[in-house]
Amino acid sequence: MTTLTDTLLDPILAADPAGPRITWYDDVSGARIELSAVTLANWAAKTANMVRDEFGLLPGGRVAVLLPAHWQSAAVLLGAWWAGAEVVLEPDDADLALVTVDRLDEVADAAEVAVLSLDAFGRPVPDLPVGVTDYATHVRVHGDQFRSAGDGGPVLDGRTADEVAAAAREAAAAAGITGADRVLSSRDWSTPQALIEGLLAVLAVGASLVQVSNPDPAATDRRAESEKITARLDG
Repeated sequence: MTTLTDTLLDPILAADPAGPRITWYDDVSGARIELSAVTLANWAAKTANMVRDEFGLLPGGRVAVLLPAHWQSAAVLLGAWWAGAEVVLEPDDADLALVTVDRLDEVADAAEVAVLSLDAFGRPVPDLPVGVTDYATHVRVHGDQFRSAGDGGPVLDGRTADEVAAAAREAAAAAGITGADRVLSSRDWSTPQALIEGLLAVLAVGASLVQVSNPDPAATDRRAESEKITARLDG
């Protein structure tokens, strides 16, 4: 069964595996991380293996993803879909929740919880409660290859993988984004539509994303020039 991750990544991996796919900035910390399609796929595979092997989720399981727009969030989302999960973007009756530490209280009812530090150097979150998994520590031991496992059920907002992929392509067309573009964005991904427009639309047409957290308006024009930006999504 073809998953949403297969649909998004396979054409990119075939066409341009080594070129920049997601470049992430944080204008407060000064961090910059760049991932090729291969590196993004490896992180997604590690996450999918963790979802399946460490947490025992079967295709059709529900994964709550309560994370900001970030390169690690992209890897988590793609990994969850590769494992055949349905992703929800709010606290819900989830089999697994992947969250930042400040949102732990929102997922007290989840069967399993993993916390992301989102640290640029992969540092773990200290002093986590018993029974809560540190993503950075655990994900790195999992394999960076994965055989996808979908069940054809809903993957986001009640829609199937094919429906979400179609919505992403429509969003790209509406924004005038093509596969030749390098897209600058500071949009959040906190709702299904925001996620489709801010991340999935870019991947669905094979474009490249420069995602900025805590954007400094004074840096925008300089960054657009240095990153060879050809399209923008307003925050």
